[in-house]
Amino acid sequence: MANVRSLVAKANQKLSIRWAAALLSASTFFSLLFGLYRDRLLNSMYLPSDTTGFGGYPVGIDAYTAAFTVPDFMFFILVSGALSVTFIPVFNQRLVAGNKKSAWELSTSLINFMALITLVASILIIIFADPLIRYIVAPGLDESGMGLAISMTRVVAINPFLFAITSVITSMQQAIGRFTFYALAPSVYNIGIIIGILWFTKGINIFGFQVFDGGIMGLALGVVLGSVMQLIISTIGLIGLGFDYRFKIFWKNQGFRKVLTLLPARSLDQGMDYILAVVEINLASRMAAGTVRAYNQASNLYMAPINLIGVAISTAAFPQMSERLSQGRPDLFKKELQAVLRVIIWIAMPVAMLIFATRGYIVSFIKPGGSTIIAGLLGALTIAILFRSIYHLASRSFYAQQDTKTPLYISFVSIGLNIFLAVWFTQKLGTGPYGLAWAQSIVAVIEVLILFVVMSRRIRGLIDKNLIRAVRRMIIASSSMAVVSYVLVKIFPFQATDVSLSLTVPKFIIICSLSSLTYIACSRLLGLREAEPVIQTVKKFIFATGLARKR
Repeated sequence: MANVRSLVAKANQKLSIRWAAALLSASTFFSLLFGLYRDRLLNSMYLPSDTTGFGGYPVGIDAYTAAFTVPDFMFFILVSGALSVTFIPVFNQRLVAGNKKSAWELSTSLINFMALITLVASILIIIFADPLIRYIVAPGLDESGMGLAISMTRVVAINPFLFAITSVITSMQQAIGRFTFYALAPSVYNIGIIIGILWFTKGINIFGFQVFDGGIMGLALGVVLGSVMQLIISTIGLIGLGFDYRFKIFWKNQGFRKVLTLLPARSLDQGMDYILAVVEINLASRMAAGTVRAYNQASNLYMAPINLIGVAISTAAFPQMSERLSQGRPDLFKKELQAVLRVIIWIAMPVAMLIFATRGYIVSFIKPGGSTIIAGLLGALTIAILFRSIYHLASRSFYAQQDTKTPLYISFVSIGLNIFLAVWFTQKLGTGPYGLAWAQSIVAVIEVLILFVVMSRRIRGLIDKNLIRAVRRMIIASSSMAVVSYVLVKIFPFQATDVSLSLTVPKFIIICSLSSLTYIACSRLLGLREAEPVIQTVKKFIFATGLARKR
């Protein structure tokens, strides 16, 4: 037991922003791989091999997608990012002041409080699943799909409760720079779902008794298993932190009261974002069978680079940015904000262009043979990749200042505009699911511009000449890479007959590798400092490999 404690404590050491960002990006990447494998399994089982239609069991897969909507909405509005961005600055203030007792009282109070309100929410979801799915979430589903969506919603209704406890625990670890077990949680969650696909869908047999007959409901059980596994791995990360948990809510704790005052604005902001998701599913359910799933798949693929870049880097930087302000150093806060912003733009801009060029290949990883619908939707969404990546840093710059209201007001405007555009494009202009994607991209640009206009007035000199010159050079380097990517895709085109990963992955790797090398070379020629760490790492790797061969 002592050895296990020692091993966990060693793995849970405090990391610098650079190493934390690298760890989070790596964990997000592996979680993405598990997610791609999960979706490939699902699409192989329930969707056909053609590139346009959705035969197989499109109603069932639409129902599975719709079943997450209400539980996810409750989690997002009550917990999710609302907790981390309101909790971490307040928690850090207590630690910087050396008041660990208050910090632990704050943490234990939040665990118990969030567990209590999400347990009530989970029970309400189970009771009202029928009218919620039938009249709000997916009124366009047929009766069989409706019944299945309702049943699956009731199974995954436990998720808000499990996720809430996990979120408080991982937020504590983020606040003090421990990211290892927080980083492992998403992959573990996807593994649980994969277990559900591979085994639970075939039925569950215990000691010769058939306790579950299998079928698509096995997916819902896999989701619950993944949630439980995620909670367990997150809890292990508390070992060695000295956390003093008590089954009690310290209502008089000033930090707890502060978080509760900050929480509503950010929770409403999160809720507004998810109201948009509900509207999109509602609109998609009125289209052809399989559209709900197609749009969901495109959204997941588009969110992957945002999570890898924007979320990972801004999450790693957020605790230190908050700490700078707690130390009374707004100058260092501004300097770090500029540096992180440059890194995000330098990475996200070429990634968005590369994804647009290779979208046919990327879709084929989750659906053998590809899909013109999903690829088209992904192409429309790639515009938003850069701006959504920046958004996560921009919004956190406000949260670091314990200002949750400004992003909320901006969200009201942007979400309202997004819903208006989505309805207008799909219902009035008849653009189908592509209207949903174009609405997302247009609003992503507008929201980031508004955030930075407001932030620039608050932090003088944030968008200075050096930053503008750097972004201009990044655009030139990315455009050069885009030309190379276009030519390579023409040389190595994706074909609908490429159903095996052995056919698609090598060509995809060649395109991405040569495109990336072009971008890094152009970045160095243009004097962009962000390219140097990558170049030095590659040199060290080549040098180390050369030495190993000589030996």
